[in-house]
Amino acid sequence: QVQLVESGGGLVQPGGSLRLSCAASGFTFSRFLMKWYRQAPGKERELVAGITGTGATTNYADSVKGRFTISRDNAKNSMYLQMNSLKPEDTAVYYCNANNWAFDYWGQGTQVTVSA
Repeated sequence: QVQLVESGGGLVQPGGSLRLSCAASGFTFSRFLMKWYRQAPGKERELVAGITGTGATTNYADSVKGRFTISRDNAKNSMYLQMNSLKPEDTAVYYCNANNWAFDYWGQGTQVTVSA
């Protein structure tokens, strides 16, 4: 069955770095647009970054541009989010999403907490 499993979250100090991973299975990974979303307590879920099937095109929320980098490895059915210069406002549950218009899959999320 379809699975998206996030990992790599944790507690980090402001200015620190984390690398999130999303392992996919049960569908043709390379044919899906992949995205990272996040949801902070009391706030709506927001798009953080997206990457096309080939990895040729990426896009980012203004709040993370220059600090986060999205990437994917289709041979490993995996997507990544390198997060640098983390700020307390980056604290949220981060979700992996796979979409190809007909299907929309979500992971269970991984908690990222940025605090001194």
